[in-house]
Amino acid sequence: MATPSDGKATDDDMFKIIKTSTNALGPRRARLALPGRRAIETPHYLGLTSRGIIPHVSQDNFESLMDVSGVYIALEDFIERAPQKVPAILKFARQRPVDPLRRFVALPDETLLVVGARRTPPLAAPAANSNTNTSVAISTAIGFKTLKAEDYAEDVELLKPDVVIGLGDIPYERALSSKRIEKAVDRQIQWLKDHVTSRQQVEAEDGTSCKLFAALLPVSCANQQYYIECLTGEARDDIHGLAVYDLETLSDLPESLSDLPRMGFNDSKTPHDILRNVALGIDVHAVPILTIASEAGIALDFDLSRQDRSSGILPLGIDMWLTGHATDLGPLAKGCTCYACTDHHRAYLQHLLNAKEMLAWVLLQVHNHAVMDRFFAAIRQSIDRGTFDADAEVFARAYEPQLPAQTGSGPRLRGYQYRSDHAGETKKNPKAYDAFTKLDTPDTVGTPDEAEVAALTGSIRPAEVK
Repeated sequence: MATPSDGKATDDDMFKIIKTSTNALGPRRARLALPGRRAIETPHYLGLTSRGIIPHVSQDNFESLMDVSGVYIALEDFIERAPQKVPAILKFARQRPVDPLRRFVALPDETLLVVGARRTPPLAAPAANSNTNTSVAISTAIGFKTLKAEDYAEDVELLKPDVVIGLGDIPYERALSSKRIEKAVDRQIQWLKDHVTSRQQVEAEDGTSCKLFAALLPVSCANQQYYIECLTGEARDDIHGLAVYDLETLSDLPESLSDLPRMGFNDSKTPHDILRNVALGIDVHAVPILTIASEAGIALDFDLSRQDRSSGILPLGIDMWLTGHATDLGPLAKGCTCYACTDHHRAYLQHLLNAKEMLAWVLLQVHNHAVMDRFFAAIRQSIDRGTFDADAEVFARAYEPQLPAQTGSGPRLRGYQYRSDHAGETKKNPKAYDAFTKLDTPDTVGTPDEAEVAALTGSIRPAEVK
C-alpha cells in the first residue's frame, strides 16, 4: 500500500528500484515518490475515474472508505465543447493556478494524480485512420472529435497534475501496418518535441511542471527504432517514465530506459493478466476490471496468498445478483475487512441491486478496490520473498480464467461507455417503467383505452363505452 513520503521527494529519488529480476524482463519492486504525495510501493495500480471520480464513489467516501494511492483522469472527459467554447475546467485553472485539476475534482492532496488524453479502456474511433499528423480522435459527451497535439500539451500543463502521459498515436483495437508504424513514429517524435518545448516555457514562467511519461507505440522497440533513439538521446533528460500499451514493447526495451517507471495501459481483463504484466516488469497498472466487475454486480474474491485450495478451482468473484444471497447475512467475501463487508452483508447488497439503489455499486466499488489493494500487497511480498513466479503459477491453477458472467442489468449506461454506430439504434438502457396495461379481469385497475378516455372527457356518451 502507499506510505507517506518523508518530506518532499526530488527528481533524483522519484523512482527507486528496490529489487529486480536477474532477467532483462521480470517482476521488480520499486518506490515511486513525488513531491507532496504519498510514496507508492510498486507494483501497484491506479484507480480509473469518470469525469474525475471513481465511478459511483463520491470524493468524501473515496477519502474515508478507500485506500487508493493514485488515480488516472482522462482529459477527454472535460473538453467536449473545446475549442469553440473554453471548458469550465480550463477557466477554473486560469483562475486558480495552484493545483487546479486537483481542486476542480476535489481529490485529496496526498493522492497521486495522472492525466492522459483518453479514458482507459477507451472507445475506439469509428474511422480507421482517425488520427492525423496534428491531432488524435477523442470520445466526448457529445461524440467523437479531434484534439490537437499542441492544445493537449498546453491544457495538461495548465492543469498541473503530478504525471502527464504524453500524447500517443495509439490505434485502439486496430493493428498497425508497416506504413502506419512509420507515420506513427514520425508523429510521436514531433509531438514529444513540441510537448517538451511547451513544458520548458511553463517552467520558465512559474518554475513548475509535471512529470512527463512518454507514450510507447504498441509494437516492439525495433519497429519504432527512431522514436526509441529520440527517447534515449535528445529527449532522455525530459522524460520521467514510460507509458506502455502493449507488452511486446518490453521485449527489447533498451537498458538505458530500464530505470524509468513503467505505467501499463494494456487492457487487463482479469487478475491473471495483471500477474502477466507484473512478470514483465510493469510497475503501475491501470486496472479497468474493478469498475467493470462492480457494475456487473460481482464482488471480487481472490488472493495471491490464499492457502485454501481444497475446494477445487475457485471463482474470481461472487455474483451478488443470485437469489441465494437474499437471506445470507455473511460478508461479501470471507475474511474481508473492508467497510462493505464489516458494516453490511450479502442480503442487504442483493436487496440494493434488485431495488436499483445506487448504494449497491458504491459498496461494490469499496469492496473490489480493497480486494485489489490486498492483491497487490501480496504481489509485492511475493517479489520480496523471491517466490513470485511460483505463486503466480499456483494462482493460475487455483482460479478460473475469467470473471463470473453478468446476470443482472447493472446501472444505466452512459453515452461515453459505448459508441453509436448508425442512426436509428435501439436505446441501450431498457425503460425503467412500463405503462399500466388494461386487464380483462373485473375490479382491476388498468390504463383507460381510447373509448374510456373519450367518455371521461365528455366527447362521447358513456353508453358507447363497451
